[in-house]
Amino acid sequence: MTTPIFRAFAVPLTALMLIVSLFILLRGHNAPGGGFIGGLIAAAAFALQGAAFGAASVRRAMKVSPLSVAALGLLASCIAGLISAIAGVPFLTGLWVEPHLFGVAVPLSSVMLFDAGVYLVVVGAVTAIALALEEGEP
Repeated sequence: MTTPIFRAFAVPLTALMLIVSLFILLRGHNAPGGGFIGGLIAAAAFALQGAAFGAASVRRAMKVSPLSVAALGLLASCIAGLISAIAGVPFLTGLWVEPHLFGVAVPLSSVMLFDAGVYLVVVGAVTAIALALEEGEP
């Protein structure tokens, strides 16, 4: 049973949790955190929205099936590993490039692609489980 107070706090709390999850994803390369922890926080945000408004509202908000999100994350993680294998170094070795965008060097790594893939796998899989549990209630 959801109360009006719970529904009122669920919307801003969900948004805040999603922002924090992205912060933890991006922070994870230099400090504790990363794709797994960030993904769990994002999945918890979707579970909170599902508890407040129902699983159908989460499915509408995601626009894509949670399992498709997990599959995309698995593909990204595999590509991150294959990039290093194609470059002739051991599998999952971190490689860096620094393209210049608008005159600014932007360092990008295959490690970030792997971490983003883990994030998407965790968000997709845990959200799918949470939605299945939410929809299974009588």
